Amino acid sequence: MSTPGETPNPYGPPQPPQPPQPPQAAPQPPQQSPPQSPPPGPYGQVLPPQAQQPQHNPYAQPTMPSVPVGGGYGPMGMAPGAPPTGFGGGSGGGGGKGWLWGLGGAVVASAVWAGVLFATGGFDGDAAEADLAGYRYTTNLCTPTDTQSFKDSGYQQKDGTGSTSNPQHSSSENPALDSMTCNIDFEPNAASSSDYSSVWLYTTASLHKKTDPAPEFEAQYRAYEDQKTSSYSYQVSPVSGLGDEAYVVKQEGRTSSTGAYVILAVRDGWMTYQSTWSEYVSSSASATAKTPEEATDMLKKSAKATLEKMKR
Repeated sequence: MSTPGETPNPYGPPQPPQPPQPPQAAPQPPQQSPPQSPPPGPYGQVLPPQAQQPQHNPYAQPTMPSVPVGGGYGPMGMAPGAPPTGFGGGSGGGGGKGWLWGLGGAVVASAVWAGVLFATGGFDGDAAEADLAGYRYTTNLCTPTDTQSFKDSGYQQKDGTGSTSNPQHSSSENPALDSMTCNIDFEPNAASSSDYSSVWLYTTASLHKKTDPAPEFEAQYRAYEDQKTSSYSYQVSPVSGLGDEAYVVKQEGRTSSTGAYVILAVRDGWMTYQSTWSEYVSSSASATAKTPEEATDMLKKSAKATLEKMKR
């Protein structure tokens, strides 16, 4: 039993019953006073008379709130500190149990919501685990790069000259991104010493450890379609049978051409791969340059064999 005029403390020990109070003298009629504006609520809003309450000691134990539920400015549409609808407090033990029951439900809901945030990366924790699809970092990408399709098409690897080695490679290992490159110079088997030709294969591979490249992968290569000049343009087409998605970019010359420039891009999980074939043969050369379609076929065969080797 609580003393009239006081709000029971749900966190304190039960109080012994109070002895009956002697009868009080007859109350005097209240003095009339001019009406006053109701005090503002905790967030500056004017509360109805039943929701007004005196200022409390911020260091005292919490008591049952009397702010109306459903104000729309607290969690789940409730006023700050208010129990869920249907568990409002009353005097005695029943009100205290209702408040604690509602508090327990709020704690469970918060725990479930926190679990969802952790599972979906809502907190500033680690993102989803990278799907590298079995690919591994290598310091020399030229080792797994397969060149058999180019040899079968009449090309041979040039010898290195002076301080310039052929092929050339580079690599970088990082907690967020591993990068690997390989550059190989070729020449047609039928080319003479007086022929001027430039044929090279440039290959790159990246292991994305923190960010999924899938949402932006296609857009990176579709952007070539907007690069047009008076001499050339680009055609971008999807390719099947390689990784999760693949695209080929062909440069289309608007004048007579003696070479081909083709890019093949592959994404497999969080691994991205690109091989570029660039060829130029002078009009007086005895060798004949490959068409973009022939170059695409060579790149597809090379990519399929190279990606298989990168998983070993």
